[in-house]
Amino acid sequence: MTPLTPAALVPPTLVPATSWTELPTHRAWLDAEGGRLLRFAEAARRPEGGFAWLDEVGRARAGAVHTWITARMTHVFALAALRGIPGAAAQVDHGVHALRTMLHDDEHGGWFSGREADGTLLQDGVKDGYPHAFVVLAGSSATAAGRPGGAELLADALQVVEQRFWAEDEGRCRESWDRAWTTTEAYRGANSNMHMVEAFLAAADVTGDAAWRQRALSVSQHIMDDARAHDWRILEHFDADWQPQLEYNTDSRAEPFRPYGATIGHWLEWARLLLQLEAALGAGAPRWLSEAAVALFDHAVEEGWSVDGFEGFVYTVGWDGQPVVRTRMHWVLNEAILTAAALRARTGEPRYEQWYRAWWDSAAVHFLDLERGSWHHELDPEGRPSETVWSGKPDVYHAYQATLFPLLPLAPCASVALAKG
Repeated sequence: MTPLTPAALVPPTLVPATSWTELPTHRAWLDAEGGRLLRFAEAARRPEGGFAWLDEVGRARAGAVHTWITARMTHVFALAALRGIPGAAAQVDHGVHALRTMLHDDEHGGWFSGREADGTLLQDGVKDGYPHAFVVLAGSSATAAGRPGGAELLADALQVVEQRFWAEDEGRCRESWDRAWTTTEAYRGANSNMHMVEAFLAAADVTGDAAWRQRALSVSQHIMDDARAHDWRILEHFDADWQPQLEYNTDSRAEPFRPYGATIGHWLEWARLLLQLEAALGAGAPRWLSEAAVALFDHAVEEGWSVDGFEGFVYTVGWDGQPVVRTRMHWVLNEAILTAAALRARTGEPRYEQWYRAWWDSAAVHFLDLERGSWHHELDPEGRPSETVWSGKPDVYHAYQATLFPLLPLAPCASVALAKG
């Protein structure tokens, strides 16, 4: 893929003041793309409960039902239901039921990582923070959509997170526990904490409890302080005392959840979340939130976009800023689109509009799979579908949000904004 830059697409002097998101034609295109993604996602529904991991042609894979996928799909369908998409509400109810039954630990509380087809628990019943964050998000969206059981799911999830994952003395969240909540992992991760921030913002808007925003602010400040000290490369891995582990997974560099080095897509995702947190906090928001968002965006472009002679964002870079895993991930481009839209809304600067257009063009040319559905989840540097990190097309969470969030305000969260019309 030949590198694409905004300057090559639209000369700065010719960029109009009107954003694409203000054009009826672009809004209609986003709506149509969102509908295409929802139709692809419908096949994930498992008759026995939950949502399956989809393969490259949209077939439900046999085997495990993962809590993170079921929760994310429940969230997506809740957003669709709030938009008045027929059939979406039934999918939300299906997901909520699975999260309250087969994926829930009725003995010890909390949620399993998932179950195999024969009922065997994944990871011996380990309780990970990452899927718990998405259970909170799913419960928040289902509650905003007025679906049965949504409020109960959210209340249960928030209680578990507050009691088991939130560490007041650390100002951040623990990573995982054993099934009976007796031993916590001697590891702390920025990825699960990032999604906790996302979940906390939604929970605050849905419940009206502002304490969740303050927790989101605490997590964000700690992670950003570390990033600022490392040239805005977000540190992902820490020990139990929050000491950086820079060589973590050096022998497993393309790991999907805990890769070695710095993950470019997370810089963009954090930037968006910081802007949403700033908007949610209102007049009292600290100035560093937007300043950090801009710095993260700029560094992601500088070190991640088309840096190896081919178009696209590399997956990870080392602590010297050089590419480590050069595979192009669809979710990274989704987050780039969302962050460009958020920064355009926040600042009004034309350069973010240029990037927004350039990245949607790149997505349309390289990632949208119009023949088999959804998006290619992974490409090699030359634009060919690959499966070095991810296989198939697990869910539509990132892509669907990319078609919707640019049309919404930065706050409140998407589900509440849609519920309020």
